[in-house]
Amino acid sequence: MSIVLQERPIIMIGPERSGTTLVMAMLGNHPRIAVPEVVWYYSRFRPYLHTYGDLSNKENFYTLATEMVHGLKTPYWGMNVNPRTIVDEIVESAREQSFAGLYCAMFERYAKEVGDKPRWGEKTPYNLFFIGSILEDFPNAQFVYITRDGRDASADYLESSFGPTNIYSAAKVWKLCMNAVKPWREKLNKDQWFDIKYEELVREPEKVLRATCEFLGEEYDPLMMDFHKSDIAVARGKTRDHKPLGSPVSDKYVGIYKDLLSQRDQRIFAAVAGKEMQEAGYELDVQPELPEKEILNKYDEWDCRVRAATLDGYEGHIGYESYNDWLIDQRAERKKKGLWSDENVPSNVYPLGAPEEELIMGQRAWTKWKKHFSIKREYNGKLAL
Repeated sequence: MSIVLQERPIIMIGPERSGTTLVMAMLGNHPRIAVPEVVWYYSRFRPYLHTYGDLSNKENFYTLATEMVHGLKTPYWGMNVNPRTIVDEIVESAREQSFAGLYCAMFERYAKEVGDKPRWGEKTPYNLFFIGSILEDFPNAQFVYITRDGRDASADYLESSFGPTNIYSAAKVWKLCMNAVKPWREKLNKDQWFDIKYEELVREPEKVLRATCEFLGEEYDPLMMDFHKSDIAVARGKTRDHKPLGSPVSDKYVGIYKDLLSQRDQRIFAAVAGKEMQEAGYELDVQPELPEKEILNKYDEWDCRVRAATLDGYEGHIGYESYNDWLIDQRAERKKKGLWSDENVPSNVYPLGAPEEELIMGQRAWTKWKKHFSIKREYNGKLAL
C-alpha cells in the first residue's frame, strides 16, 4: 500500500555529521514545513515488520503503533499529548493500517501541533539506506541529500559522543553511505532528488536555501535563517555534539580535518574513501596509504570495544541504545509467541543479515560487545541525538 500526499513529504538524508541536522532546523523553520526531531522509524521498524505478524490484525497493528509512538528519543517530539491516549489517537488517525499509515499519522499530528503546518519532513541520516522503501510507502516523496567533505565529517564524528572511534572505521561508514545513494541519484529525476553541499550551504546559505525551496515548490522565507532560535536548535545547541546549531550559520567548521586529523589519518581516509571523495567533487591532498592488515583488524575490533564500553559513560547514548535493544527483545518475544518464525524472514530486505545490519538499524554499539562488557540498560538518557 502507498500513500500519495498532495503536500509531498520531504526526506533529508546524508552521512551523519554532514549537516543534516542544520538542514532539518532550517527547513523546519519554514512557515509551511514541520520537521520534528530525528526519529529512526525506517531503521528501527521497516525491515522488521514481519516480526509483528499480519498488520491487518488490530492487535498486531496496535503493538507496532505502541512501539513507534512511545519510542521517540525526544518524548512525543515535545507535543502536548496524553500518554494514555496518544496511541489510540494515532491509530484512529492513520490513513491506512500499515507502517506507512502510522508513520504519516505521527508526522501529521506533529505538523498540526506546531502551527497547523500543511507539510512535513523528516531527517534521519540513515534513511539513505531506505530510499526504495520510502518510495514504496510515499511514491511522490522528495529527497534532499547533504554531502560534506568526508574528512571533515569523519573528524566531527570522532569528536562526537557516538559513532566510529578511529579514522579507519569512520571512513568505511562514510564510504558505505555515499555508495548507498549512487543508484538513486542516477535514477530519480530532478523533481525528486536535490543535492546540497554543506560547504556551499554554510558559505552562501540564502542562495542554497532559495534553490532548495525552488526544488520543493515552496517560496523562500527569511525565517529559515533564524533556525537557531527554534526550540529544536536551542535544545541541541546546549549539547557539545550539536553546539553550532544554537548559533547563526557559520563556515568555521569547513576544513576542520586539517587540525583534527593527523597526516597519517588523512592518508588512511584517502585510501579507504578517496574514490568517493573525488566523485563528490573534493580534492585529495595526500597520498593514500593503509597500515598493514593486522593494524586494520585492530582498528575494527577496538572500534567495537570502545563503542560498547563508553555507552554508559560521560555523554554516552545509553538511553537511546537501551530502547533499540528493547525492540530486539520484543521481536524475540513475539517469535516465542508464534507471531513469526525464521520462515517469515524476507530474503531480499536490506539490511537483514548484512554485516552492517546493527549499524544501519541505528545501534551505537554491537550486541556482541555490549554482552562482553555487561553493559546494563538505562532508559533515562538525556542527550539529544
